[in-house]
Amino acid sequence: MRAALMYQAGDVRVEDVPDSQIKQPTDALVRITACCICGSDLHPYHSMGSGNGPARMGHEFIGIVEETGSEVTTVRKGDLVVAPFAISDNTCECCREGLHTSCSDPEATFWDGLPDEGGQAEAIRVPLADGTLVKLPVAPDSALIPSLLTLSDVFGTGYHAAHTAAVTTGQRVAVIGDGAVGLMAVLSAKRLGAEQIILMGRHQARTDLGREFGATDIVAARGEEGITKVRELTGGHGVHAVLEAVGHMPAYEQAFGIVRPGGVISRVGVPQYEDAPVGFGSLFGPNIRLAGGPAPVRAYIEELMPDVLDGSIEPGKIFDASTDIDGVPAGYQDMDDRKRLKVLIKP
Repeated sequence: MRAALMYQAGDVRVEDVPDSQIKQPTDALVRITACCICGSDLHPYHSMGSGNGPARMGHEFIGIVEETGSEVTTVRKGDLVVAPFAISDNTCECCREGLHTSCSDPEATFWDGLPDEGGQAEAIRVPLADGTLVKLPVAPDSALIPSLLTLSDVFGTGYHAAHTAAVTTGQRVAVIGDGAVGLMAVLSAKRLGAEQIILMGRHQARTDLGREFGATDIVAARGEEGITKVRELTGGHGVHAVLEAVGHMPAYEQAFGIVRPGGVISRVGVPQYEDAPVGFGSLFGPNIRLAGGPAPVRAYIEELMPDVLDGSIEPGKIFDASTDIDGVPAGYQDMDDRKRLKVLIKP
């Protein structure tokens, strides 16, 4: 079968690899019908050393169950399913508390942690299939597939930012980052009732989509200029919640500059730094909370899916390009060059 592998920074190839096969009685074999490239895939695309490759890539996919292990009971051959980016049993104490990214099962991990499987491929072995896979009530060629695919990561991650920030009706919210996750954070803040949503981004095609998703204001400026603009838009007070979807230190510093006393900074951009100010002079003194983390999107799929199915939201609009499996390397380059927001793959 064909699959995408990253050899080192900037070097993604599509090659023939051994067919995925059932290994454990709790596995399912899924033929992938839709997958995509994630903004977080660009981190290794920038920095991965040759000693860490080749690595199978991809952690967002929809597909058809082709085979199941003897202990799998919740899905069967022919089911169309979506998989979150973290493998989990959906039964342990952490999963029952909605924290599937901390599942205690020994097989639980992130797709990027499996050396022999990846979601940018023609097929994939799914460990802990009963807990990980969610059946979709549509056909593989449904027009809703792009939006349903966002439930595997990007929509759930944007929602996690808003959810852990406890965004509620009437609040002022700022979203830092106009990538796919940032736009999904805008959509999620709107869904939770935020009154003012300030999107901080400078790519007009993306911020225009942000307005469609619910942003009331756009701030293109960064640093101190951006902080000043947000404070002007909020009467000098700052925002109740900052949803930080970038992961770099300047974004964190910007978040601290615009959050009001008693507010919350919720980070879902994968941090590319180790230290951030949290002491009395930064977060502790003004009672600012720090929230966020890897999104347990499996906990949100059933909650978010009905709005996708009835058409009240259309998160799939973040996909602005489509390709087959052989177009994956070019898709990485286009996303890295900011020519594309998010690339949909149909193997």
